[in-house]
Amino acid sequence: MSATLNQNPEQIARDKIDAMLMDAGWVVQSKDKVDLWAGSGVAVREYPTDAGPADYVLFVERKPAGIIEAKRIEEGHRLTVVEDQSKGYAEAKLKYLSNDPLPYVYESTGVVTRFTDYRDPKPRGRNVFSFHRPETILAWLKKGKSLRAALNDLPDLDPTGLRGAQIKAIKKLEESFRNNRPRALIQMATGAGKTFTAATFIYRLLKFADAKRVLFLVDTKNLGEQAEQEFMTYQPVDDNRKFTELYTIQRLASSHISSDSQVCISTIQRLYSILKGEELDETAEESNPNESSWMQKQLSKKKAVPVEYSEKVPIETFDFIVIDECHRSIYNLWKQVLDYFDAFLIGLTATPDKRTFGFFNENVVSEYTYEQSVTDGVNVPYDVYSIETDISNKGEVVKAGWFVDRRDKLTREKRWQQEDEDTQYTKNDLDRKVVNPSQIRNIVREYKKALQTEIFPKRFNEKGEYEVPKTLVFAKTDSHADDIIRIIREEFNEENEFCKKVTYRIDEDPKSVLNRFRNSYYPRIAVTVDMIATGTDVKPLEVLLFMRDVKSTNYFEQMKGRGTRTIDNDKLMQVSRMAQTKTHFVIVDAIGATKSKKTDSRPLERKPSVSMKDLLGAITMGVEDEDLFLSLSNRLIRLDKQITPKEKEKLLEHTGGKNLKQMAKELINAFDPDAIKERTQKKISHTPIEERTPSKEEEARKEAHQELIRKAASTFNGELNEYLENVRQEHEQIIDHINIDSVVNSGWDHFTVDKAKETVNDFSEYLKTHKDEIKALSIFYNQPYQRRNITFKMIKEVMEKIRLERPKLAPDYVWNAYATIEKVKSDQPKDELTALASLIRRASGIDKELKPFDKTINENFQDWIFKQNAGKHNRFTPDQMEWLRMIKDHVLSSYHIDLDDLGYTPFDSRGGRGKMYQLFGHEMNELIDELNKILVA
Repeated sequence: MSATLNQNPEQIARDKIDAMLMDAGWVVQSKDKVDLWAGSGVAVREYPTDAGPADYVLFVERKPAGIIEAKRIEEGHRLTVVEDQSKGYAEAKLKYLSNDPLPYVYESTGVVTRFTDYRDPKPRGRNVFSFHRPETILAWLKKGKSLRAALNDLPDLDPTGLRGAQIKAIKKLEESFRNNRPRALIQMATGAGKTFTAATFIYRLLKFADAKRVLFLVDTKNLGEQAEQEFMTYQPVDDNRKFTELYTIQRLASSHISSDSQVCISTIQRLYSILKGEELDETAEESNPNESSWMQKQLSKKKAVPVEYSEKVPIETFDFIVIDECHRSIYNLWKQVLDYFDAFLIGLTATPDKRTFGFFNENVVSEYTYEQSVTDGVNVPYDVYSIETDISNKGEVVKAGWFVDRRDKLTREKRWQQEDEDTQYTKNDLDRKVVNPSQIRNIVREYKKALQTEIFPKRFNEKGEYEVPKTLVFAKTDSHADDIIRIIREEFNEENEFCKKVTYRIDEDPKSVLNRFRNSYYPRIAVTVDMIATGTDVKPLEVLLFMRDVKSTNYFEQMKGRGTRTIDNDKLMQVSRMAQTKTHFVIVDAIGATKSKKTDSRPLERKPSVSMKDLLGAITMGVEDEDLFLSLSNRLIRLDKQITPKEKEKLLEHTGGKNLKQMAKELINAFDPDAIKERTQKKISHTPIEERTPSKEEEARKEAHQELIRKAASTFNGELNEYLENVRQEHEQIIDHINIDSVVNSGWDHFTVDKAKETVNDFSEYLKTHKDEIKALSIFYNQPYQRRNITFKMIKEVMEKIRLERPKLAPDYVWNAYATIEKVKSDQPKDELTALASLIRRASGIDKELKPFDKTINENFQDWIFKQNAGKHNRFTPDQMEWLRMIKDHVLSSYHIDLDDLGYTPFDSRGGRGKMYQLFGHEMNELIDELNKILVA
């Protein structure tokens, strides 16, 4: 440590670069001790050139191939500035050699490294995690042409067998490659063939661009298996052989990446564990890792565990990485996996959000929405049928003195008990804390009735028997799924095969149940908690029955996507004999899922409550964090006081004889200084005293710490984690068999005229009632001349008050009510706040018909410009017009503009307030006042 303190910044950077080079397989030598036979790759420091000494010259098989320009760590932000300098060294003549310009050029501080391949058509530097290995550079030299040069020579795409959206996506993607764009996003509706599209462009990259290896990245094992099947069945149009006969596909099930594989399929969890040098428990691949609250907590503390260079998996392992369902698991902790590799990144998703666009540098090469796919006949549309029950809406009370069943969640064992006190339960407690069989039964019974009378009434055979369409039910938990299955079988008077559970935790192979559901007559109804909520293709599905809510917009869209697939009539009739053709699917909403408030993504809480399941999952993922180990040890100590003797006995079978106290102690010891010191002393006790240098003692301490961490973590695995999570949960559910439920609403989900009028009237009355206490409403109703002063913040205040007091008067809902009873000009506005501004203008009488406020602003702007130009040919110059449009766009998003706003985006990058004054002079203030008034008139 003292040596480091005495080093200058340049030397510290050189030491880091030396270490990086050696990790990547280079032999590092000084110019005075050159031995080019010492290895296939030799990096020579301070090698003399006719432009002066180069910091490093890279020799491969004794021939010069590249240079490294080293800079101190503090100059990381200047690496692009020194590109000319490093290129000068690359083009210089090396002493003793008559070399051509060297193609591979790096600039590095040891922390930040940039790389340029000057064989590229338009050489452009890029950040890389580390240096490429000598054997990689040798292979590149032998090819003669760089990958980016080869991408410029891709032949025209043969459109045979491809849909229009797939053709557009591939062509635009390849154009993005030719332009050397490192990231590209393909947004394609669920069911439109994303994986087939990927297989097509991957085949072209392997065949025509000579790509070495492509990674197809998923975030669940289920999606990986599905992708593997897609590649196995894919056959290119220009070859009679299957993809798997031409190229080797490997779906990673261990840490080994085969040297002869051209396509690797892996979960991002497994790749992360490979880079960390750790084995992965397969259960960690069963669910989307980004849902873990432990990971969310780490990110809120900004303590994500970094990946390090892996000799077995160098940065150039993959030329291209295709990220399936890229909207959900490539951020935060997992982003490191993608930052590690020197590869093009291609995202596939049906439901991008703001983070997705940002991550892919807003390079959306193809947008194909669900609405477009329906218009094209690629997907089918859907209708919504609602079922509401009294208890689903309001909950109920289990009263003191009642005799009820209490059921153990784990064993399903029941006991009869008289309740000591009232238990009030809400709709959110249903199927978790309390089970009301009548509530489930009434939904199932109403669903059966609606199927035969309204949803798909023409499914009776000649014997008068009704064929239930293939139905997927979304349940809250495994316990909830079991209750649903039992009641469905009873109410439909059917056998076991009729209704099956498809989750990760059933005893029979979930894939066989899923395959039967997809390809066979039975089961007619499948109940799932998580396994086929996203990504899984079940084309014959005609009904999605929601008995659980979901708050994520993306997840909900993915769940809806299970029903969108089209299917050939013959194939449909193989599994549903009475179905003639799949023209649409139906969402049966028994929980309010289609109406509940959705968010784009899960927000990071400042102090998130981390579930024990997520603590266990993080241990399984190999996270080595003191907070994690101490938190889990604390939970285990508490759990030890709660579980029964029989459960403790069962636990020993899962742990190899360790009890909870021993496990907790190992977790604490892993980060306990005294325990680490004791183990360190034992490790170095056999080393002679004269050899116990500070560096060796530090090395022994690190080894001791790692051994303690491994000892503590190795106990945990998927089977144990599941057992601990099950025994941790509240053991019992109350079975409320006394309160009988009833259906209060059942029908197609659209406004009746009466209901629409009632909603519009409620909204108008609410605004009038509060018009004197909310500033924005006061201006709209009482001071319309002050509308120019209404701000985004004021509209938001109205929105927040409505959400708090009258959540059913959500802007989208009220807009649809207006659309039912009167002509509405154009579509809904771009967002809820704009819709609310439009609705307030309509309700307060400013607008005589409902129209999007953003459209009003655009129209007012056009009218104003026309009047300004009347009699004055082109009053404003092109530069002035550009500024006026920017002001108009600002008012579109913020409802008002002040002079101070000119200091922020986008005005600041165009010169801000000074530039506007330069363009408009003394008219500037007057124009801003006038536009504030005119645009919102």
